[in-house]
Amino acid sequence: MRARTSERGAGAPLWCYYSIRKLLTHSCKICGRIEGMKALFIGGTGTISTAITKRLPGEGWDLTLLNRGNRNAVVPEQVHTVALDVHDEKALADYMKDKQFDVVCDFIGFVPEDVQRDYRVFKGHTKQYMYISSAATYQKPCADYHITEGTCQENRYWQYARDKIECEKFLMTKYREEGFPVTIIRPSHTYDERFVPMGLHGKNGSYQVLKRMKEGKPVIIHGDGTSLWTMTHNSDFAKGFIGLMGNIHAIGEAVQITSDETVTWNQVFQAVADALGVKLNAYYVSSQFIAETGAAFDAGPGLLGDKSNSVVFDCSKLKRLVPDFCCTTRFDQGVRKTVEYVMSHKECQNEDPEFDAWCDKVIAAMEKAKKEVLA
Repeated sequence: MRARTSERGAGAPLWCYYSIRKLLTHSCKICGRIEGMKALFIGGTGTISTAITKRLPGEGWDLTLLNRGNRNAVVPEQVHTVALDVHDEKALADYMKDKQFDVVCDFIGFVPEDVQRDYRVFKGHTKQYMYISSAATYQKPCADYHITEGTCQENRYWQYARDKIECEKFLMTKYREEGFPVTIIRPSHTYDERFVPMGLHGKNGSYQVLKRMKEGKPVIIHGDGTSLWTMTHNSDFAKGFIGLMGNIHAIGEAVQITSDETVTWNQVFQAVADALGVKLNAYYVSSQFIAETGAAFDAGPGLLGDKSNSVVFDCSKLKRLVPDFCCTTRFDQGVRKTVEYVMSHKECQNEDPEFDAWCDKVIAAMEKAKKEVLA
């Protein structure tokens, strides 16, 4: 007799859904807090995950981080930390041998081999496996600027995005065929206090762009700066993510977590210049030209396969799953705090003379071409 199926994750047996539903909730009936729930994060101290790690203990979660220990100074004292190389599958399996978690999340899974390892190790040890994918997986060039979880996934420009797509395919196949309790998370451009989000920067991060602004030098903006984009502060991302943890309706689903605020790249650069207290000296260069001349900074894939495309994310699905989700950090306010932090912390001020010289060279070439055309 054929098993009944639900609409979620086409082909997933209905009994899987109800079994997971029965297992997942331990919320306090009086205050609504999750009590006694255990979570394991692979990573947990990066741009996206740090805000979640800081917030979870206050939500009643018992959290453990598996990572290299490089940034554990930012971890709350209630959080357990274990120094472990997750690429050592035997060591990871030995650690998990007698453990059970309500939620496991991999924040640093980039290629199919990472999630295949996770499946082997965590199967039977967690009631929900959350995978951090990316909104870069959506079709590029965009057929429609309006992005939902149902938007086609295809990115011919960026290997990073194609690898994420393959990771998703593997995990959803395991859900449909075996009931592996996966939830796919798709963030877009998420930022924190340590890194100013920009459309283009060198290998050492975005500080060199800020330095050019402060020196009054022109800064390169891709296209004409009018394409639409979304920036999400990691504290807002954390609200949506935590609302999906232990959420029975999130099993077998892919969910994007972004702000509802839409900005142009002109507004992004202007907000950063305003935060620095300087005049913006914008210099516009086509994304295609940047891609062809900025190979040393891997500029092409991230622009043509992501940031040069106009996108507006529809988070209706997230709001159905997490009814109280609401982003409260407006970009100009959030980035001002980020700029203040970066400019007051030397360790965040990584200069990039190679990128700086490239910017000067590109601008000089554009100006020369302009003069030749007008001659």
